[in-house]
Amino acid sequence: MQKRPSPAAYAHRALWRRVAAAASAVGCLIAVAAVPAHAEECPSEASAFETSSAKLGRLDSGADRVLDILAIGSSSTEGVGASSPAHAYPAELSSELNGEDKLAAEVRNAGVGGELAAGTLQRLKAALKTGWPELVIWQVGTNDALVGVNEALFKATVESGIAAARAAGVPLLLVDPQFAAKIPDAARYERFVAIIDSLGERLGVPVLTRYAMMKRWGVKKALALLSGDGLHMNDLGYRCLARAIAEEIEDAAGPRAAAKL
Repeated sequence: MQKRPSPAAYAHRALWRRVAAAASAVGCLIAVAAVPAHAEECPSEASAFETSSAKLGRLDSGADRVLDILAIGSSSTEGVGASSPAHAYPAELSSELNGEDKLAAEVRNAGVGGELAAGTLQRLKAALKTGWPELVIWQVGTNDALVGVNEALFKATVESGIAAARAAGVPLLLVDPQFAAKIPDAARYERFVAIIDSLGERLGVPVLTRYAMMKRWGVKKALALLSGDGLHMNDLGYRCLARAIAEEIEDAAGPRAAAKL
């Protein structure tokens, strides 16, 4: 029997059908968003997505060590918008880290499209109990902002995830929402971005601030990283995201990981 999508997934799909219809009315946005996904370079204004002032702690990357990384979140982790699963950011991150003898790593994709932070939190806690992850990357906030989850509840949910990772002794990297072509309530969306970024600063958790960085690049270059729906990243966007995360991990893993042998 085929599993039915969750209510959150239905809400997510319905909302973005409305967003896509609105975006199609302003054809210039869609024209920019349709920049070919096979373009080679990330925007030249920065070599990576900006991170918060907090940094990952030292990661063990000694000889013959494989770093076990859990990539968890919603559709941006699952890879919606990519041409294939091989171009979702966790797969691209694995290629970045394992290429050129930089770092041996296994990256598991635990993305569930349409999921809210509260649902991800439960899966995150269960994964931490297994003792498998040595690093967690939590992409969070987009769906909660879109469907209007209570902001205090969302903040408490992210705080609970941070606390769970710390209790398990597992480093955590947060990834905030991406800049989008058109969103129903931009002010609310930015408040959710601010919640994540402020939690990172206050609690000393590194945050890859996709929203601020893409916005600073300007609309044209930011939309070049998005798929035709104006929300999810395309192959280029996921590759740029993976490259940014890889740089952060390589810095935390030390000289062996950063060296080009």
